[in-house]
Amino acid sequence: MGRVFNEIDTRIFNKLAPELSGNTVSSAGHNYPFILRPLSHKIAEDGADFRNRMDKLDPEEMEYLFQLAMEGKEDIRSLEEDDIDTFMELVEIKLSTEKLKELKAKLGIA
Repeated sequence: MGRVFNEIDTRIFNKLAPELSGNTVSSAGHNYPFILRPLSHKIAEDGADFRNRMDKLDPEEMEYLFQLAMEGKEDIRSLEEDDIDTFMELVEIKLSTEKLKELKAKLGIA
């Protein structure tokens, strides 16, 4: 069974995709197992839209997503390529260069 969104997941998802009005269920009727993948593939119109949405996150929310990615609970590699780059940039901007290095090492990205 996939991950079920907790209160923090839902709050971040709603901030990133307010047009869904809190709906965290896919069109196939399954709960989203990730926050960023549906945003990347279904909700954001393009890379710029994804970036604009991600820019709304505060450092604590970015830290939370970073920790999920480090634990393998948020699948960064499955995002659109531009969106992977955006996530990496925002980890560095909102968190630190050190955390970006940790994430790249975890994901096997040079």
